[in-house]
Amino acid sequence: MSGTENGQRRRRLLTASVAAGVLLAGGGGVYLAVAATAPGKATPSGTADAAHAATPPPLRLESGTDGGTGIAPGEPDPGGGPNGTVYTAKGPLPQGPSSAAVHRPEGLVTSAEVTRLAEALGISGSPALVGEVWTIRPEKDGSGARLDVARKAPGNWTYSWYDGGPAGDACLKGKACPPPGETKPSPGGSPVSEAAAKAAAAPVLKAIGQDDAKVTATQVMNGSVRVVNAEPVVGGLPTYGWSTGLHIGPDGRPVAGSGMLKEPAKGDTYPVIGAEKALAELNEASKGTGPIGIGGCATDPPAGVPEAGKKTEGGVPDIGRDLDEPVTGATDAPGAPCQSIADRVAPDEVPVTRAVFGLAAQDVAGERLLVPAWLFTADPADMAPYTVTQTAVAPEFLAPPVKPSPTPTPEPDEGTSPARQIESYRTEGDGRKLTVTFWGGVCSEYTVTATESADRVTVRVKETPIDPGRACIAIAVEVTKPVTLDRPLGDRPVVDGASGEAVPRR
Repeated sequence: MSGTENGQRRRRLLTASVAAGVLLAGGGGVYLAVAATAPGKATPSGTADAAHAATPPPLRLESGTDGGTGIAPGEPDPGGGPNGTVYTAKGPLPQGPSSAAVHRPEGLVTSAEVTRLAEALGISGSPALVGEVWTIRPEKDGSGARLDVARKAPGNWTYSWYDGGPAGDACLKGKACPPPGETKPSPGGSPVSEAAAKAAAAPVLKAIGQDDAKVTATQVMNGSVRVVNAEPVVGGLPTYGWSTGLHIGPDGRPVAGSGMLKEPAKGDTYPVIGAEKALAELNEASKGTGPIGIGGCATDPPAGVPEAGKKTEGGVPDIGRDLDEPVTGATDAPGAPCQSIADRVAPDEVPVTRAVFGLAAQDVAGERLLVPAWLFTADPADMAPYTVTQTAVAPEFLAPPVKPSPTPTPEPDEGTSPARQIESYRTEGDGRKLTVTFWGGVCSEYTVTATESADRVTVRVKETPIDPGRACIAIAVEVTKPVTLDRPLGDRPVVDGASGEAVPRR
C-alpha cells in the first residue's frame, strides 16, 4: 500500500470537534494539528484530566529507533543513507494536544462480521472456522472468490480471486502481512475512473466501519486495475500503517483486497510532545549510518606530514592537516584529520510541508498497536512527497530497547517453526516423488519433510530465516519444493502437518 501523500493537498477534517487545531501557511506549507475532544479521546492542552490520570506503563517499541521512526515499504529511507537526512519545516509547527491514547486490538471476529464483509465484496457462501482463520473459499480446486479473516483482532483479512494466492494464516500472523497475490486482470480494458473506484470501494469500507476513512485512488496496476487505499480514522484521529486496500477491476468490481476488520480499542493515555520536538527527534534518528567501508586513512601519511594527535619536534600536539595543503618541511602547523569523501558530504535536506497529529502502527511487546505520532509530509525536489512518522509519546514513557542476549539462540524444534499451509501437491515418476506448493516469503528458506504411515503421508514445511538480525520486508512468493517418499504414494492422502487438512492434488 502506498503511504505517499500530496503535500499540497489539504486534509479533510474528520473529527466531530477540534480542540487543538493549528492551520498555518508559511513558506508554501500547510500545517494541521487535529485532536478530538469526544469522551475518552485525546486531551487538549490546558486540561487537568491528564494530571489526574493514573501513570501508564512505559511503551517498549520493537520497530524503528527509540523514537519510533516509521515509513512505508517502498518509500525512501528516512535516514537518507550514510550521510543522513535533515528534515526542515517550511513554517511554524503546531503544538498539538498534551496527551493521547494508544489503541490496541481486542476481541474476536465473529461469523456475522465476516459475512457482512463477504456480502460487500460480492462473495457468496458461509464462513467456516479453520483453526484461527475464518474462510470462504472455492470448493476443491475450482476457481472463485476467496476470503480469509484472522479470528483474533485486529482481524487481518485478504480477498482474492482464487489462483493459488496466500492461504490460511500463512501471512495473517506476520508483523506486516503483505497484500494479496497479484490478480490477473481481464484481457484488455481500461481502469475505471478514480471516482468510480471510490464508489465501488464505499460499500466495503462501510461494512468494516471505515466509511469515514481518507481514500485515495491514484494508483493503477497492470494497466487496468485501479487501487483504492483507505486510511481509517480511529479515536477521531487519522492513522498511518493501518490501511485498507482494494483492487477494482475494469468492470468496476473488487478483485482483490486486504486490511483489518476490527477497529482497535482505546488503551492507556500518554503525555505527548509537539511537532517541533518530534521533528528534532526525527532528525536525530535520521543522521545516517556514516561512511560505508573502512574508516580512517587508506595509507600512512607522507614523510614529513605528522599524523593527527602526534607531537611535533616542539612538543606541540598536531591535529592533522588538509590533504591539499602543501608540505613545506615545517611540522608544527595544525591540519585536519584524514577524512573520507562521505565524511565531507552534507546530509540531504528535505522540506517538510505538513505536520498532522495522528496514530501510527507500531509493534509494542509483541503486538501491533496504534501509537500517538506526528505524521510529517516530506516533499523532496527530486521525487514525489512521502509520509514519515515520529512517535509523539513523551520520551520518559518509552522504555529502552531490549539488549540482545550474548548467548546464541538455539534452533527451534520442528513443531515450533512458523507454519505454512500447503496449497497443493503433484506426483512424478513412479509416485515416490512429491512436489508441494505453498506460500512463503523472501526473507526465509524452506525445507519439506514427509512422514509416512499405512493410511496417509503427512508433509511439513520448516522455515529458516536467511538473516535473522537483518530487517527484511515481507513479500509473499509461491514456493515449490520436492520431497521423496520411501514408497509410491498410491491412494494415500497427503495431509498438511501444520493444519491437519488434506492437501488437494494438482
